[in-house]
Amino acid sequence: MPATNLPTLSALDNEDQPLLTTFSGDHELAAPSEEERKELERTLLKKLDRRMSILVLIYILNYIDRNNTPAARLLGYEEDLHLEGNQFATILSILYIGYILMQVPSNMFLNYIGKPSIYLPSCMIIWGGLSVCTGFVTSYYGALIIRFCLGFVEAAFFPGALFLLAKWYKQSELSQRTALLACGILLSNAFGALIASAILDNMEGVLGFRAWRWLFFVEGSVTILVAIWSMFILPDFPENSSTWLTPAEKALAMQRMQEDAGGRNRQHNLDSPDLSKQPLGRFPGLHLAVTDWKVWWLAVALLCIVTSLSFNVYFPTLTATLGYGPIVTLLLCAPPWLFATGVALSLSRHSDRVGERTKHIASSLFVGMCGFVLAISTMNTAIRYISLFLMAQSYGAFICFLAWASGSVAYPPAKRAVALALINCISQLGNVIGSFVWPLSWGPTYNNSYYVCMVMSSLSLAMCVAFRLHLSSLNRQLDEAEGDQIRGKGYRYML
Repeated sequence: MPATNLPTLSALDNEDQPLLTTFSGDHELAAPSEEERKELERTLLKKLDRRMSILVLIYILNYIDRNNTPAARLLGYEEDLHLEGNQFATILSILYIGYILMQVPSNMFLNYIGKPSIYLPSCMIIWGGLSVCTGFVTSYYGALIIRFCLGFVEAAFFPGALFLLAKWYKQSELSQRTALLACGILLSNAFGALIASAILDNMEGVLGFRAWRWLFFVEGSVTILVAIWSMFILPDFPENSSTWLTPAEKALAMQRMQEDAGGRNRQHNLDSPDLSKQPLGRFPGLHLAVTDWKVWWLAVALLCIVTSLSFNVYFPTLTATLGYGPIVTLLLCAPPWLFATGVALSLSRHSDRVGERTKHIASSLFVGMCGFVLAISTMNTAIRYISLFLMAQSYGAFICFLAWASGSVAYPPAKRAVALALINCISQLGNVIGSFVWPLSWGPTYNNSYYVCMVMSSLSLAMCVAFRLHLSSLNRQLDEAEGDQIRGKGYRYML
């Protein structure tokens, strides 16, 4: 429900205390009128959106540095490293082991220090350096070690970025911003392929290095430069941001998030025992996240979605089945992802506008399954290329799901930080599984691979429907609990 309908008379943890008191020097700021508040909020969001936009560029580089290995495969990577059997798939999957291990500790640390403007770019500098180092590897084990370390450091960004967005944007604003962030995946696949085609076509033998090595040199160096730039742009959490906000804007930034939380203390109590009676220990956010079954349900559902999207890593290989050379193959990779970007943005914007998630997720997954069916049914070049468009757009489901998960485990903030990391962490097992779903022995049709993706899409769809039914039941309980005691409605789960 719209957050502006919520009363602002109680704080999250103590309804007898005022929600927010703001001071400028020794003087309390007067509460703005409704019109003044709307104008102030518009100004705040414009400032915030400008700063947050760099997250998209960072995520593009995050995925380019992660997924440039399949592009390098087209021009000598496997041969130069003397890879055999499943060694290439192992190199791809080992990244996600490090990625999984680091996500939860990373987000807990980010929540503790409250300085994403320092922490995230610092991690980015390290992974850019590791990407450059990949260009110097000469053996399977060297590539394996660097890929593991790359995943370990890259793990900080995506859950950290989701947490940063959730600290600044209301639930009704979150899906569209999450979509813009996650579109970094789609744009990285599009522009990463174009960049790779240019480097692989023009850098062979320069300074004595193979073109695929230059791919890592160039892209890793760009990552480091952008990381340094982002230190001066990324915001910290609302309570720690001051240099670019006026006192009134900072007060509003904190107040609107508390208003958006509204009845989340009541929401939490419907689903969990009284926090005061739980032995939470030194890490309450961790305890609350791991003991909430919703977190695990969302994690498994997202794991199924991620596994069904495993074609992403092998997209150049799948496009190569159309019968063209390496450079043309990389160029053909771009249009499906540009199409997917437009679909994902439109889907998430409509999801925010109507306040609904499940149907939007289901529609995107269904169209993706139609793409799998087309790819299975024929080897016709035109039809298989169309199937790539349909498969790529299913990332819209992934993006809407992320926003849904963020709003479903949002209280308290310490729990949200761990929950988002845990959900994303477990879901990355889908990438580990997916790395072995596309063996060359199943090509060139890859029918078995498409069957696996269809099964995982169907399973995730069933889990989303079941979760919607549970949230609908919780919303009815919230309706009954509120009764006529407060004006308007408090927090409600999006369905």
